[in-house]
Amino acid sequence: MQNAFIESFNGRLRDELLNETLFTSLVQARVALGCWRADYNNTRPHSRLGWKTPSEFAFTCHPRRDLALRYAEGSATSSRRYYRPTGQIQ
Repeated sequence: MQNAFIESFNGRLRDELLNETLFTSLVQARVALGCWRADYNNTRPHSRLGWKTPSEFAFTCHPRRDLALRYAEGSATSSRRYYRPTGQIQ
């Protein structure tokens, strides 16, 4: 085991979807995985996230998300802002 979070996620995916579904085509597998992923990210609350769904939790972390989006879009300026763990801008 190298990463407990990934191992937990992989186990959950395997138990809830992969072990219970006999896929007959790649298209069926993609559709089933897309439905499972949407359920996992948008409707299920997670205890580690304060009983929020991952999408709700991501929405509450907007300062970091905005910073990440700026870097991803390539529009970051040379004056970078860094965030402390408490979320305060330094």
